Amino acid sequence: MRNRTIAYTFATKQLHIDMRRDIYQAIADPTRRAILTLLTVGALTPNAIAGHFGSSRQAVSKHLQILAECGAVDQQQRGREIYYLLNIDKMKELDHWMQAFRQLWETRFEQLDNLLNDL
Repeated sequence: MRNRTIAYTFATKQLHIDMRRDIYQAIADPTRRAILTLLTVGALTPNAIAGHFGSSRQAVSKHLQILAECGAVDQQQRGREIYYLLNIDKMKELDHWMQAFRQLWETRFEQLDNLLNDL
């Protein structure tokens, strides 16, 4: 643990590396992926989101903070409430990255289909 702390301190303070969260770190957590799925329907408050998970508002707020830091969700103030909505441009960034993998999978499935047809 000590070595990891030293390495992190060196990387962030000495080399001035920006260690901000990115979308890939955010979607690594299944709860955050579920939150993103909920937000495809429309903007929701943290309380409404927490109601879908049976967890505390504080736990959901932490997930929302991470999603906001990486730009996956946007915040919109409406009166006293803050609503979170999906950032479609960030989702397009994910889709663009996945496109190369999608093409690879489709090619492999086509090869498998051809092999099965030959058998």
